[in-house]
Amino acid sequence: MKHKTNFKDKVYEVVKKIPRGKVKTYKMVAKLAGRPRAFRVVGNILNKNSDFKTIPCHRVIRSDGKIGGYRYGTKRKIALLRKEGQRV
Repeated sequence: MKHKTNFKDKVYEVVKKIPRGKVKTYKMVAKLAGRPRAFRVVGNILNKNSDFKTIPCHRVIRSDGKIGGYRYGTKRKIALLRKEGQRV
C-alpha cells in the first residue's frame, strides 16, 4: 500500500531542504510541495510549526521580498536570517 503524504508534510519537507543562508518564497514552497496557488496555506502551516530547529521556517519570505510573519516575531526572524548571512 502506497503511503499518501499530506500537504503539510510536503511543505515541511521542502522547507527542511532550504540551506542555511538561503531563502524561498511562500509561493515557491507551495509550488515545490505540489500546490502552486496554496501560498497562504503554506504560511498558515509554517505559523503552526513547533519544530523550528528541524524545519527552518524563518527561511521562507514573501514574494515581494518582505520578511512576512513569523511565529516568534519578525525581529527574531530578521535576526536569524542575518545570522545566516542574508541581507535583510
